[in-house]
Amino acid sequence: MKLIPFLKRKPKAAPNRYEELQKAEYRSRRTRRRLMVVISCFLSVYAVIFARLIYFGIEGGQIEEASGPAVEQSAARPDILDRNGRLLATDLKTYSLFAEPRRIIDVDETIELISTVLPNLDWQETYKKLKKKTGFAWIQRGLTPSQKEQIMALGIPGVGFRTEVRRFYPGGPTASHILGMVNVDNQGTAGMEKYIDSAGLSDLRAAGLADETSLEPVKLSIDVRVQAIMRDVLADAMQRYQAIAAGAVVINIHTGEVLAMASMPDFDPNNPVDALKKDRLNRMTAGTFEMGSTIKSFTTAMALDSGKFQLNSVIDASKPLAAGRGHFIRDFHGKYRPLTAWEIFIFSSNIGSAKEALTIGIDGHREFLKRMGLLDRMTTELPEVARPVEPRRWKTVNSMTIAFGHGMMTTPLQTAVGASALMNGGRLIEPTFLKRTAEEAQEHSKQVVAPETSRDMRYLYKLNGDIGSGRRAKVEGYRVGGKTGTAEKVENGKYSKNKRFNAFLASFPIDNPQYVVLTIIDEPKAEEGKFGATAGFNAAPMVAEIIRRSATFLGVRPDFREEYAPVLASSGNQKLPETSFND
Repeated sequence: MKLIPFLKRKPKAAPNRYEELQKAEYRSRRTRRRLMVVISCFLSVYAVIFARLIYFGIEGGQIEEASGPAVEQSAARPDILDRNGRLLATDLKTYSLFAEPRRIIDVDETIELISTVLPNLDWQETYKKLKKKTGFAWIQRGLTPSQKEQIMALGIPGVGFRTEVRRFYPGGPTASHILGMVNVDNQGTAGMEKYIDSAGLSDLRAAGLADETSLEPVKLSIDVRVQAIMRDVLADAMQRYQAIAAGAVVINIHTGEVLAMASMPDFDPNNPVDALKKDRLNRMTAGTFEMGSTIKSFTTAMALDSGKFQLNSVIDASKPLAAGRGHFIRDFHGKYRPLTAWEIFIFSSNIGSAKEALTIGIDGHREFLKRMGLLDRMTTELPEVARPVEPRRWKTVNSMTIAFGHGMMTTPLQTAVGASALMNGGRLIEPTFLKRTAEEAQEHSKQVVAPETSRDMRYLYKLNGDIGSGRRAKVEGYRVGGKTGTAEKVENGKYSKNKRFNAFLASFPIDNPQYVVLTIIDEPKAEEGKFGATAGFNAAPMVAEIIRRSATFLGVRPDFREEYAPVLASSGNQKLPETSFND
């Protein structure tokens, strides 16, 4: 019997306890390292999540649906000040209410609750927005902090607020046609607000530099005290004379600065819902009109400046002047005799003015009006400027009628600017709504008539203020001179006998003029208890009231010593009527 083979093998050695302990310790360390790596990964992930939560908490991050649409944030605008630093326009922070229709539980209840704070809310329009169940819808913009707090207190689900910038005009409608307005995104859409955007604000916004700390205030030439007086006078005149519109402007004749300008009816730029209505047109710059006999100022200046006439030159105005095809030019209050040049101006003779134009000739007449800036679109900061209207082809009859203010339309502001050149020694200065010195004005001016012509026109203005149609513009101590203009309005292709556009073009103090004042009034009626409705009865008293109330603000002191001190002016070898005119 053979032995079992394994009995022949050597027995195994006893296990080494030390080695086993080493292996166990190695496995334990490796397990701990793996566990630490896993724990570190989890900690890192949670640390990133925690850090992002803190970041969004600090930055105010929120879900896109609740933040509103991706629209451009309303940018800041510079303050607008008057010439004395009084605030005309500034930015205010407001709150705009939006909704997330998909999160609104009951649309009717939501609208009902909001309307308790916003009673003028458009229920129908708001209902349509909220019923669409979209992610976002504006409800109302430009709310006050008080309105925001009241709506927040209602606890309405699905609504929120966004902080925006809103333009605020402390004076309301006082200077609305000058300042203009902005849209809901605080971008200028009219007036000086639009000019500021085009003058560089839009570029600053594009570069990200248009913040409230970097924008310097814009100082205008306007004196808000005079502006408020002017608007008050216009409102009173519209009521007193039952007119459909009125306007006025005051210009510094040595700088071209517009100190005040208003056109009524106007609008409130804080709530410009009526701004685009037809009757809210800025008639002083955006409207063109036949300016009536105020244009005789330029006809007379043209005649004198040509050297073909002097103040004592005689023109036959004894009978109507034929104007072709059975039409005749007549005088409103004809003297039916030969008149001197100064009488033609004082008596506002259509016949005499037409004959002056005939003597100068069509080309010379048109060239003079163009030189005076009456036929080209005016250059100034306001974007709302109309282009004058003239005949496409000037004929003799056109020149004759334009000489007394019919057949050509221009803006009232242009008329006042041209008159400033007749008063300041003959220099035509571009008008401005920004502050400007007399030295700076020279860069924007040109000589258009001789100084002697300007001297004669000052004399005629003063004479007309003393004994002519401008007597009702007289203000004691301020020596006002000027020219009336009563133009019949065109209706159905014909001149109406019952509808007028009246104007009075004045300067003061006329012996040393500083300002030109122009008033207009559209379709005035005779004042109660009086019979006349021509410019001398309404436009002239409007000028007097503006000067009487604002002259001290304009820096003009009354001088009663010279009020009745006659000084004899003369032209050539013949004497002229006495007036308190000083050269």
